[in-house]
Formats: sequence, C-alpha cells, structure tokens
Amino acid sequence: MEENSAFRPQANIIRIKKIVYYILGVFEFLFAFRLIFKLLGANPGSAFVSFIYTVSGVFIAPFNGIFRSAVTEGIETRSVLEPTTIIAMIVYALIAYGVARLIEIYGTITPHH
Repeated sequence: MEENSAFRPQANIIRIKKIVYYILGVFEFLFAFRLIFKLLGANPGSAFVSFIYTVSGVFIAPFNGIFRSAVTEGIETRSVLEPTTIIAMIVYALIAYGVARLIEIYGTITPHH
C-alpha cells in the first residue's frame, strides 16, 4: 500500500499534463479544419463549416489584425489564407507547453507525503 501512494502525486501530474495536451489537441483540430476550409473555399453555409468557424473564431479573435488575409477569387470558390489561424495555432501550442512545464515544475517542488 505504501508503495502505491508514493507514485500517486506523479501520476496526478501526468494526468493533468495529458488533459492540457488533450485540450490543445482539440484547439489544433479546430484551427486545422478552419485553415483547410478557408484555403479550399468551403461553403460557410454548411452547418459543419459554420460550426468550425464559429467555435474557432472565438479563440482566434485575440489575434485578429496581426496580418491581413490573402484572398483569391476563383470561378466558384473564394480561397482565403488566414495567417491569424496559423499564429493562433503556434501561440496556443506554446501556452499549453508552458502550462505543462509549470505543472511538472510544481510537481517536483511540492513535498510528496
């Protein structure tokens, strides 16, 4: 029994880090779909595309205005390269990494009883 309790704090740290990276994965998934849909000129009237744009737009909003989007008008579609989405992907990945490192550091400095 005593041996199991010694590993518990480390297991909790690993679990919390996995949750942080899982949340990052959800964000990256949304941003990747947004980037691909914009590049390919997906129909924003589609329920799925609209959902992706709406949900990801909330998290991309802080980065709006950093760069202008490149727009190409085709015969049937409008292709948009949004550097904002790429910046958001990078920033959120760095934030998640930083949070995971802080959790790891916190786990090494707290006393394990």
